[in-house]
Amino acid sequence: MGTTILSHDLESHANFIRTVLDGDLALAADVDNMTLASWRRCRDDFDLDPDRLPEPTIIERPGLEQRLENYSPLLDIARPEMTNLYQQLAGSGHAIMLTDREGVLLNYIGDPRFTDAAARAGMQTGAVWSEAAQGTNGMGTCLVERKPLVIHKRSHFFTHNARLTCAAAPIFDPHGEILAVLDASSESRMAQQHTMVLLNMSAQVIENRAFFCAMNELFIIRFHSRAEFISTLGEGAIAFDPEGKIVAINRSAMFQIGLQSPGQIVEKTIEQVFSISVSQLLKHAIEHGFHTFPIRDAQHGRRFFASVQPPQNTGSSIQVPLARRQHACIDDNYLRNTDSLHALHFGDSRMKRNIHTMSKILERDIPCLLFGETGTGKEMFARAIHQSSSRRDKPFIAINCASLPESLIESELFGYRPGAFTGANRDGSRGKIVQSDGGTLFLDEIGDMPIHLQARLLRVLEEREVSPLGGEKPIKVSLRVISATHHDIQKQVSTGEFREDLFYRLHGISLTMPPLRERSDKTALIHKISALESDTSLEPEWDPEALKVLEAYSWPGNIRQLRNILRAVTALCENNRIAFYDLPDELRNASTQSQSDGSGPAINALGVAERDALLHELEETHWNITRVAKKLGLSRNTLYRRMKRYEINPPR
Repeated sequence: MGTTILSHDLESHANFIRTVLDGDLALAADVDNMTLASWRRCRDDFDLDPDRLPEPTIIERPGLEQRLENYSPLLDIARPEMTNLYQQLAGSGHAIMLTDREGVLLNYIGDPRFTDAAARAGMQTGAVWSEAAQGTNGMGTCLVERKPLVIHKRSHFFTHNARLTCAAAPIFDPHGEILAVLDASSESRMAQQHTMVLLNMSAQVIENRAFFCAMNELFIIRFHSRAEFISTLGEGAIAFDPEGKIVAINRSAMFQIGLQSPGQIVEKTIEQVFSISVSQLLKHAIEHGFHTFPIRDAQHGRRFFASVQPPQNTGSSIQVPLARRQHACIDDNYLRNTDSLHALHFGDSRMKRNIHTMSKILERDIPCLLFGETGTGKEMFARAIHQSSSRRDKPFIAINCASLPESLIESELFGYRPGAFTGANRDGSRGKIVQSDGGTLFLDEIGDMPIHLQARLLRVLEEREVSPLGGEKPIKVSLRVISATHHDIQKQVSTGEFREDLFYRLHGISLTMPPLRERSDKTALIHKISALESDTSLEPEWDPEALKVLEAYSWPGNIRQLRNILRAVTALCENNRIAFYDLPDELRNASTQSQSDGSGPAINALGVAERDALLHELEETHWNITRVAKKLGLSRNTLYRRMKRYEINPPR
């Protein structure tokens, strides 16, 4: 990561860079090697001046449209994760961006408070953010360094960009080449490690899903040293053909079997990696679907657990039964078997009742309406219904009626014929309803659907056929409809915002997802999700105080917020043990506030004793941090965090 440079103000930024590059060793000591190398490239290779920002390079419309078309599969995968990351950072003035391998900005989600700054910096679709165009910056420097990094304010080459903090992470293709860069930029005064962790995880999610989509016509062995970590962020994946020749490998797989690059394994056979024959692997794929089995690596005999995913292409020379296929592009971490509904039960009585109710009507043609606050798991419950039903081998198509502009909802839902309107895809579009034929259509935030489209949706549900825009012949569809909302639909009906006839058509049965703060299985959920999000082979351990904070927190973002926070803390914790100081500021501050105003428990006796013991050791060694850390068996960083936690400040 880039170093924060605090020794000069913005006015002297350009002079500082020139002085450092001219060989001032004293000033250069304040600049990390990565930033210094980038500054040299900017001056020597690209002939840039830190005081003179060139006009932004913007790709012309035809060229941009071609890039967007080439990257459309990745953009489809990245959009939900970018939205999720943006929601997690909402309110902190961030913009989430995705560039291609040449630094051209392809997608942008911006906080309104950052819009003006982003416009001034040239952050717009089609803008080029390579080092040659924009000097040292998160996206361009990440393309060169090929690793996650932060370019914080004055580490930027151009004075114009020195108010920005840019965190960036690379996304690699299945062959180990950079495919894209994911970036989170803001005008934050602090380079936030929490943001970097979340960003890096989001990039890994996008990379893994892109791998499965790109390799969906091959066999894929998915493995980990712990069976429960298959289908999570940390799983290894190797794609191979029916003869056993390896075609691609993901980064987690390289890490687990000790490789530095895909070139060390591609073109070899899978039998050279694992002690199992190709015929046995194909048999697992065809006869046992996604059930895990033990396997050992051929070189060291280490034990892993694996499952084999067959190709999606049923025209393969090896016939894979339809019931064994899976949509690899929708890789849900939590739903992997036909008993998915019951997998969501951790002890809460309301969830148990919801699951029991749905189990009884699973194969009946009864529409379901899910109520609940944002983030309570409505879409996950809908996926579980689909996975547990006989429709599991057909598509599950989700559309968020609140996230699309009103002008696009109609074409997204109903599709359109070629040339139906200006800017339409020349091949037309089938639309989400037709795509879900035979499977399940999930309409999230149905309460936000424009009133004029509700009549069209009602007609589709009644007649079971859809007419694309610009088309004359209707298309017959068979689908199950599950809808969800956080609104009071009945109130919307009474005010005329929602059609009464559509409400009763969607409301075959209604279920309410309880908010996380009210769930009696909160602790079980915390343990389960932290285990799934951890990258280690061991389940994380919890300090009692940290666990108590999570149990007492109000969780306004519900399970979605819990999952994102646990992603971060399992990555940040040391020795696989989650402590109070590993939790993000908003949780620690909420805990401190509840203690200070009497609404929560007082600091426990164990904490008081630890503070006294630390203070005693520090005073005994005259505040020698290195000696105390060594004596207590802690790293210096851990000791500093504990001092901060207990408000222990060195004497002046």
